[in-house]
Amino acid sequence: MTRILFWIALIILVVMAVRAKLRAMTPKQPGAERTPREPEQVESMAKCAHCGVYFPASEAVRADGLDYCSPAHVRLPAQ
Repeated sequence: MTRILFWIALIILVVMAVRAKLRAMTPKQPGAERTPREPEQVESMAKCAHCGVYFPASEAVRADGLDYCSPAHVRLPAQ
């Protein structure tokens, strides 16, 4: 009976050692570490004077004090 318990304990130890070694060899997932991220900066939006579409203010085409979404709309009448 003692021999059987010895072999069972030895097999369990070997299996645990192999699993630990395999776990150490696998690469970590990129999102596994939870680090606090900086909040994303929100960009203000502008509305096209011609078509009414909202778009990032940094992409605005400005003419006569109005914002347009493209140079083609600058030539068209504002609504």
